Amino acid sequence: MSKGTVLTTGANSGIGLATAIDVARRGFHSIGSVRSEDKAEHLTAAARAAGVDVEPVLLDVTDADACEKVMAGLELAGLVNNAGYTNTGAVEDVGDDDVRRQLETMTVAPMRLARLALPAMRAAGRGRIVNVSSIYGRTTTPLTGWYQATKHALEAVSDALRMEVAASGVKVVLVEPGGFRTGIWEGNQDAVARHAGSQYESAYQRELLLTRLAQPLMGDPSRVARVIGRALEARLPRARYLVGYDAQALALVERITPTSVKDLVTRFGLGL
Repeated sequence: MSKGTVLTTGANSGIGLATAIDVARRGFHSIGSVRSEDKAEHLTAAARAAGVDVEPVLLDVTDADACEKVMAGLELAGLVNNAGYTNTGAVEDVGDDDVRRQLETMTVAPMRLARLALPAMRAAGRGRIVNVSSIYGRTTTPLTGWYQATKHALEAVSDALRMEVAASGVKVVLVEPGGFRTGIWEGNQDAVARHAGSQYESAYQRELLLTRLAQPLMGDPSRVARVIGRALEARLPRARYLVGYDAQALALVERITPTSVKDLVTRFGLGL
């Protein structure tokens, strides 16, 4: 018997795909949102290869009308807001349209879906909203400031929502991964290519090099998926789950390192 329905956004790859499969293994009716028929076929095939069923649904989370149509009639036990992407670029190099698109995808859309899920969760007296943030929801580095802005904003509004809905039995959880092997990192190269000729070009190349060197040390997304699964099932889930040794280390550095020292070391590493 199903434990209820869980919707995971951005389920075609990485953490989203691993989560959609993990929650299906836990006995939930797993629905994964993707943006194209090809990605839906990939999700279905990956789930079958893992021995589970995941129902794909076509959804662009930035389309408010589409969100309402998908959510209509759904009584979710859990919502996992995972859809997102990096957008490497110094503040000077990123235009307003790109900023709005990223904020819409990674801050506005998760809260829209949460808002649409809440009436049924309130009626049931239970429910979980899991927002996939990042260690960069706690700290900030150069060249990805707008990505980090979306995560900082997501954390702030998640904190507010957690307290607002607590009396209704709905739990709001933040999951903050460090570096894991997901397609999000490949997007960095495309973003850097769009900024050819920038005064930050050498810093971008250093960042790409550091990312390539770190990739062999990055964990498998299934580790994050298991944390999300536990947060969905725990009687008293934590407000935040830091996932990954690098995330733990960066959180510690953020707490104990003076800002001037952190700035100096970071600038030296990137040649700024």
